[in-house]
Amino acid sequence: MTGQRGYHHGDLRRVLLVAAVEAITEAGPAALSLRDLARRAGVSHAAPAHHFGDKAGLLTALAVEGFDLLAGALREAGDLLDAGVAYVRFAVGHRAHFEVMFRPELYRRDDPEVAAARERAGAALRAGVAALPRDGTDPDPEADALAAWSIVHGFATLWLAGTLPPRTGPDPETAARNVIRRLFD
Repeated sequence: MTGQRGYHHGDLRRVLLVAAVEAITEAGPAALSLRDLARRAGVSHAAPAHHFGDKAGLLTALAVEGFDLLAGALREAGDLLDAGVAYVRFAVGHRAHFEVMFRPELYRRDDPEVAAARERAGAALRAGVAALPRDGTDPDPEADALAAWSIVHGFATLWLAGTLPPRTGPDPETAARNVIRRLFD
């Protein structure tokens, strides 16, 4: 979003969030600075602080956006297998958001917008788990949702870290589908 002429109109908040995603993608969330974001957006050093207050405020907004994007991706998925693949697709496609969302020490974890967005994402995951056929055992939807989330989150984290074995293959969605399918066997 850097330009020769600088920022002149439009949604500066959005421009700063996009610049934050770019910066986190390049160097991770720890290296993010409001001064760098201002430079990237071509605005004064005070502009990011005006919109977000501080770095934690900016990362809080990014976490809210991430949880909402994830909730949308999960709601659009078909069954639980598709939801798991959608989770991995989100993590790979929105890596900066993913890196912030699950590092609550970086943002205001008790912010009501974060809590609501996190709940929307959790509800979307739980909806997929609730649709699973039962084998006559007493259902425990919370435990099932935790198990499903643990598997897909663990897989996504391992994929992003580059620590899966080479035989996993080059496509995260195909690899995730093969791993998640094991839940149903």
